[in-house]
Amino acid sequence: METFPLFEVAPVAVPAPVVEDPAPTAPVPVFEVAVRGLPGPQGSKRHVGNGRMVESSAKVKPWRESVVWMAVAARQKIKGFTKLDGPLRADMVFCFDRPKGHMGTGRNAGLVRPSAPLRPDVTPDLSKLARSTEDALTTAAVYRDDALIVEYGVLGKWYTTDHGLVDGVLDGPGCTIRLWPIEREEAQG
Repeated sequence: METFPLFEVAPVAVPAPVVEDPAPTAPVPVFEVAVRGLPGPQGSKRHVGNGRMVESSAKVKPWRESVVWMAVAARQKIKGFTKLDGPLRADMVFCFDRPKGHMGTGRNAGLVRPSAPLRPDVTPDLSKLARSTEDALTTAAVYRDDALIVEYGVLGKWYTTDHGLVDGVLDGPGCTIRLWPIEREEAQG
């Protein structure tokens, strides 16, 4: 038995897939490290007598030691790493746990109260946190001097409850540090 089609199918031209330019990839930092611990501010000093001055914050020394320790370890993992010596852009994402009063209770335990601040707008000062971290990176021989940092990309304080929502926010107190060299832009012409 012979079969006949009920209708004729005309060949249809299928358009070629559109290939768009791939999205530009973000430059990779020349140095990156996540430091765990409670960030400590540097800057305020108090007089203790006989012309001696000491840091007001007891947190600065352990923080700087943590940054030095982790930065040296990260630096040693980078094959052929040489101390950075040129203008740099820095990202520093400081992370703090939320106070218990920011969190709900009972069936809302684990949820942030709507009245809680979005970001840590209390001490320590952001500029003092950056200062202690920059000095520790100098001590760790990541760069020649912290004066090489000429701009910041991201510099801020966040709560650890933003982990997974904001790039660089850790799941515990600490700081994500990233450094990029500032390149001379080509002349347009």
